[in-house]
Amino acid sequence: MLQIYDSLSRSKRPFRPVQPGQVGLYVCGMTVYDYCHLGHARMLVSFDVVQRWLRASGYQVQYVRNITDIDDKIIRRAVETNRRLGEVTSYYIDAMHADERALSVQSPDQQPCATEYVGDMLDIIGKLEQKGLAYHAVDGDVNFAVREFPDYGKLSGKTLDDLRAGERVAVASSKRDPLDFVLWKSAKEHEPADTRWDSPYGWGRPGWHIECSAMSKALLSLPLDIHGGGPDLKFPHHENEIAQTEGAFGGTLANNWMHCGPLMVDAEKMSKSLGNFRTIRQTIGVQNAASTDGQPAAGESADYEVNPREAEMLRFFIVRNHYRSAQNYAPDNLIDAQLSLDRLYQTLQNCPPAPGTVEIDWQAPQAIAFREAMNDDFNSAGAVAALFELASEVNRSKDPALVSQLKALAELLGLLQKDPVVYFQSPTRYTRRAIEQGAAGSAQAPAAALSETEIETLIAARAAAKAAKNFAEADQIRATLKNAGVELDDKPGGLTQWRRA
Repeated sequence: MLQIYDSLSRSKRPFRPVQPGQVGLYVCGMTVYDYCHLGHARMLVSFDVVQRWLRASGYQVQYVRNITDIDDKIIRRAVETNRRLGEVTSYYIDAMHADERALSVQSPDQQPCATEYVGDMLDIIGKLEQKGLAYHAVDGDVNFAVREFPDYGKLSGKTLDDLRAGERVAVASSKRDPLDFVLWKSAKEHEPADTRWDSPYGWGRPGWHIECSAMSKALLSLPLDIHGGGPDLKFPHHENEIAQTEGAFGGTLANNWMHCGPLMVDAEKMSKSLGNFRTIRQTIGVQNAASTDGQPAAGESADYEVNPREAEMLRFFIVRNHYRSAQNYAPDNLIDAQLSLDRLYQTLQNCPPAPGTVEIDWQAPQAIAFREAMNDDFNSAGAVAALFELASEVNRSKDPALVSQLKALAELLGLLQKDPVVYFQSPTRYTRRAIEQGAAGSAQAPAAALSETEIETLIAARAAAKAAKNFAEADQIRATLKNAGVELDDKPGGLTQWRRA
């Protein structure tokens, strides 16, 4: 039976959805004012694995992941770039979808935008005001009265005296208490006209927290079966969601709370101030650095060319760790992830799968281990270990049926679905050689990497040398390719396959 660690009860519990066989999954998504970074990648991939396993387990899943398209940061970006709010958000929504495709993240069933639910937010604010949980301040804002909600702090485990105003909320003198947070922000004269809505409280816009209360209630029945998000959302965002939703409607907002662990960079928290901030497209894109970072030019496409080998490595790097664990994005860890994923693809290249559609044999030892791991709080690290056990068996037996099982199980994690020949012909920056050349983590391939045309030309020259019985020259060409990180595999009939080591 599936067990899930619940952040609120701080315990692992059997999963029992409200409606048998059906799951309502709500995950807090991106604020679309910039490119997605590696922390976003972890959230995207982790909950993609969650929804994949729920569906594979036979549940009918309604997966909702919201988009914050009205926020102070978005407004600042629009003003800085002299663009309309919708232009900014539309571009970065497209950029987010490009990152999802690159990481093989399946689209949620619904991706609502906050601006589509302002009316629902105002309805909730009205209910809270009627119950004495919200008040209209003298500066025009509407605030939630935190001390009027007795259970405030139950998710974060902090007392009211421990808590401070939320990260996105400036403490204003018009608040009755510094802990109170904004539900509705009154419009400021200098703000663009497309960032305000009419309301019973005057022109303004919703605060950040209220949007998820509105969208989860509108799109999924309460209580939610699972509510998820990144580690930084537990407080204040999710704490405030609980207060708003349960304050307005009573009952429980969510039966299970799931939070990813933090993503570190060289053992430090990723931040722009430390200079270790990296976007997804910088990490796996093949464009030059100028076009994968900074501000887009007018009319520039949000899509980008992806290195498929590196993109799957990044997904593998995330999946082979438990979603709740701290994860360190560091060169050595990425090199190890690339080498490990390469070994799995080498198994596929050495022994193709059996033809036709394959059903997973859940009675096989490795499949049992895979299922037990995933049912233990989505332990994808244990599931990946089962894949390597199966790959070892394939390497011993050369059984195409086992290769099919390997691919079918890996697909549940979004892995091993590429053609191995194509996979190995893509260069990668995440090797020891690339580190030494200073290319790992940059937006450029290693300087010494040969192009596909150059490799094919050398292979043709080697074939000609062998045909002329000039074996010394053929061996020299092979050595040249090997020094450039290209391995050759001579097949029967004179065919030579190549792969980047």
